Amino acid sequence: MVYKLLFVLFIVHNTNAASQIPKLKLNDGNEMPVIALGTWLGNSTKSTPDEVEQAVRWALDAGYNHIDTAWIYKVEDQVGKGLKGVPREKVFVTTKLWNSFHARDAVIPALRESLHNLQLDYVDLYLIHWPVGQFANFTYDQTDYLETWRGMIEAKKLGLTKSIGLSNFNEKMIERILENGLEKPAALQVEINLNLQQPELLAYCKSQNIVVMGYTPFGSLFYSKAKPDSPPPRVDDPALVTIAEKYKKTVPQITLRYLVELGVVPLPKSLTKSRIQQNIDIFDFQLTDDDKTILKSFDKGYRTIPQYKWLDHPYYPFEKKLNN
Repeated sequence: MVYKLLFVLFIVHNTNAASQIPKLKLNDGNEMPVIALGTWLGNSTKSTPDEVEQAVRWALDAGYNHIDTAWIYKVEDQVGKGLKGVPREKVFVTTKLWNSFHARDAVIPALRESLHNLQLDYVDLYLIHWPVGQFANFTYDQTDYLETWRGMIEAKKLGLTKSIGLSNFNEKMIERILENGLEKPAALQVEINLNLQQPELLAYCKSQNIVVMGYTPFGSLFYSKAKPDSPPPRVDDPALVTIAEKYKKTVPQITLRYLVELGVVPLPKSLTKSRIQQNIDIFDFQLTDDDKTILKSFDKGYRTIPQYKWLDHPYYPFEKKLNN
């Protein structure tokens, strides 16, 4: 019901759609903007010391008010510099606890380090990045994620973060947190794109009033990012191009709009000013049921980031099978 009511807000007929970013209410009473700038650069070798800082500034100028980052991305300092001069209450900042800080008493020091990097007194949302614990020497830390979650709850009580959530956890893991009487996560961040739409997980999270954030929202859409075994579509897929032309939008914009209409908060990343601006310009049209049927048909359960290197960890969260 919450998603349905807020969906009405998505239809904004305004040439400056970026100024009309809707928000979703979290189960703890806080609100999250429905799209964010992602800041993960992957294994880029072309990065410069200030490219993320500049991307954040472009995003803020374009109307974004939600920035997603993480300790492991090693760009929290750039995000902080990019946020300089913006009233704190005007921007929603998400960052994440890395795998090497899963001990309950390590959570708060790790968050304090991130806050120092970001030059902030608090973040709006702090996520456990993965349920998989791993020490700096790459051996497994098998700390029960329930203990990690207790550390997250303590960080929230100290006011270091307004909301807490999870990333890359599955439904059974979330259920275990709830069955142990612990605070319900406000959000879950997972991979969501045309090839991996995860309808069962989305339905479960909606039933629990847990907002889903979607990383890698373009999946294998771009040829430069697609692996040899990646299923279609690509950015020039005729069906997608036809939908895009109908709304005078780009195929990536259609993809982002579809995720928003699924109730997902997409996290598109870009270091290009024009693409950053385009990615947020998705709130002045609505997809038809026929459009959504076509977009739904591309769901192949294909995971772009399966992290098979952790396959034998007891808290590996995904299906223990290779992509077909």
